[in-house]
Amino acid sequence: MSTQIAIVLYPGMTALDAVGPYEVLRLLPDAEVRFVGAAPGPVVTDSGVLLLGVTHSYEETPNPDVVLVPGSGPRTATTMADQQLTGWLRRVHPTTRWTTSVCTGSMILAATGLLDGLPATTHWLVQPALAAMGAKAQREQRIVHSGKIVTAAGVSAGLDLGLWLAGEIAGRERAETIQLYIEYDPRPPFDAGHPSKASKAVVAGARALGRGIALNPSEMRAVPTVAWQRALGRLRKRRGSS
Repeated sequence: MSTQIAIVLYPGMTALDAVGPYEVLRLLPDAEVRFVGAAPGPVVTDSGVLLLGVTHSYEETPNPDVVLVPGSGPRTATTMADQQLTGWLRRVHPTTRWTTSVCTGSMILAATGLLDGLPATTHWLVQPALAAMGAKAQREQRIVHSGKIVTAAGVSAGLDLGLWLAGEIAGRERAETIQLYIEYDPRPPFDAGHPSKASKAVVAGARALGRGIALNPSEMRAVPTVAWQRALGRLRKRRGSS
């Protein structure tokens, strides 16, 4: 029996968030990988020059076994306000085996209400915003799982998430086989991959880089929309339980 894996694509997403896990998960036995979005066709990633392709629409993918939501530098809030995407996530989550995210993809999951009160992680720059969205932000964790929801930290953590999922789906030996095949044996030339390891100057530079990428007028306009949708969702939930 095949495992249907739906990797979400949307304009402005970070390519490695999706492609890293894809390179792992496509090697699972009987894996059916779909790049899912609003409509089949090319999607421009956050670099503005690299395109990825949606293979199946949300409507064509009503029952995926695994959902993976990548993050974005410049389009996170805009995507959080995308009711077509968040509505699809709410519909498919009850029947998934795993609902997952990489980097700020957890902010998109949080916008659906799926992370309310649950431990979760995201890119280190966005941890306070994740907490403000109702999740219990786990600042020091690279992968956090709560039931069938699994969130990964920034960008490169998607590879770790892919291998973790491979182990859960097909067993440790298969996951290790994939790890060896793709020769995932990290030995970075520098050791500044987390704020706890980086100098103050490097942390400040990374914050400035993040602000330069993320701040744009469309994002600022989307923030009130996201806040309104979350407030309305909480109100409806309270009324429904009373």
